[in-house]
Amino acid sequence: MPNPASEAGADADRADMACLLADQPGALDRLIQRHGVALHAYLIRWVQDAEDARDLALETFVRLHAHRERFDPRRSLATWLYAIATNLARDRLRWRQRHPQTSLQDPAPQEGPCLEATLPDPGSDPSHSLLGQERAQAVRAAIAALPEDLRTVILLSEFENQANAEIASILQCSVKAVEMRLYRARHALRNQLSAWIL
Repeated sequence: MPNPASEAGADADRADMACLLADQPGALDRLIQRHGVALHAYLIRWVQDAEDARDLALETFVRLHAHRERFDPRRSLATWLYAIATNLARDRLRWRQRHPQTSLQDPAPQEGPCLEATLPDPGSDPSHSLLGQERAQAVRAAIAALPEDLRTVILLSEFENQANAEIASILQCSVKAVEMRLYRARHALRNQLSAWIL
């Protein structure tokens, strides 16, 4: 059964893309407002860095604008945006592997953790806060450790709530391949996070 809200969003996307093709002002701003936050959140999970994610989200919209004539109004704009963003994220991670960097917030080799990491969060129960942080870090690390094809499907499915058919369209593979990758990703995560599962 079609979701009326998603249908309205798809209609608004098609209308804004038509305006973008006609070089009417404001169309790109509306698209960024409609999709920017979700796309940024997806990219943060993908690249594990907020600033890189922001840059990649902006680059996604730059590419959307540059290649606006390629948009097929019969297809979902969100699917196209996530495909662009996924490809950009893959490229960024490959670039990082070739150009490793050290953060100023990383601990010094013999001095222990940086000061920022040792400060408590005022107003929260330390035991709950620490447990939540450790659990979140374990999940992030487990997802980051997945092979690229499995990480992509789990992020799109679990965090972006994309349907398997949409994921297949984004990744240009079959729905069955998406289902198999999701199964393998969930199995790997269950094994890696077994200590956290009650």
